[in-house]
Amino acid sequence: MKIVELIGGIILLITCVLLIILCLMQDQKQDQNMTSAITGGTYDSHFSKNEGNTKEAILKRWTFWLSVIFFVVTLVVTIVPAHFS
Repeated sequence: MKIVELIGGIILLITCVLLIILCLMQDQKQDQNMTSAITGGTYDSHFSKNEGNTKEAILKRWTFWLSVIFFVVTLVVTIVPAHFS
């Protein structure tokens, strides 16, 4: 089971570094605050309607899937060696 732990550790390290890089690359949304909630600020622009194709949406999608991979690999590396030993 050492090979599973080794491969899992390498995958965890790679996904962890990629997650950190992707989180640092994402922009913060300054417009979504209490003032826009009170004044009724909307996002009905062309960019808000097509935001699935923007750089931010792609980074968000990759961040989500890398976090899922990180979670699953962490469970596998933790459970599999404990179950077979």
